[in-house]
Amino acid sequence: MSVLADPRTFRRSAAGFCLIIAPLVYVAGIVVDPALRQGRGDDTVGVYGQYPEQVSVSASMLHWSWVLLLPGIIGMIHLIRQRGVVFGHIAGGLAFLGIVNFSGLMLGDFFYSRLERALPAAEGAMLADQAFADPGARFAFQIPGFIGLVGLFLLGLALAYARRGPWWAPFAMLAGILTGPIFPYGTIAGGALYLAGAGVIGLRMLRMSDDEWSGEPVQPAFTGSPSGNLANTR
Repeated sequence: MSVLADPRTFRRSAAGFCLIIAPLVYVAGIVVDPALRQGRGDDTVGVYGQYPEQVSVSASMLHWSWVLLLPGIIGMIHLIRQRGVVFGHIAGGLAFLGIVNFSGLMLGDFFYSRLERALPAAEGAMLADQAFADPGARFAFQIPGFIGLVGLFLLGLALAYARRGPWWAPFAMLAGILTGPIFPYGTIAGGALYLAGAGVIGLRMLRMSDDEWSGEPVQPAFTGSPSGNLANTR
């Protein structure tokens, strides 16, 4: 049977690989971003207009880094059984819905780049800032996105409580995501933390058996004669 035709193997592998790939794509997107490479202390107004190709690649990679995280979130929720199920469902729902909104925010980089090219750089950046200050953008995308990061952290704690992941993993993931945009040292340290936290969970998924993934009990091997087994049930 091929992997695509095996629901347990495919879903387990997809969730595990995505938890490993997502941090790598996230760091790559940060490195390509021309404004982040300049550092937070420098004036970045007009940078997106000067390097539209880099912005296009960076925004696309950052978008996909969040999208690739979603199968991993589903896999983490799937593994929470017996212990902390309700908490895991709530945290997982916040994480999934929030990260979806976060990926949508990456589209804003394209607008910054286009406006800074079509207008004087300061004016274009100001218009883009005003668009993101709109209540719809704030309450439908930005705030839910950051709530999604909180949900991801809580989901990691729920996974640890269910004895499916280490306690340090959610701390490493959140710290890595938040410090990654601080180029260059934060990107190096944050990328390593994010990869370590998400990767250890992903590797556990890849290494576990399909029975362990699905939560099905291992059937005991048949031993003895039919008459002996019947006798044991009397």
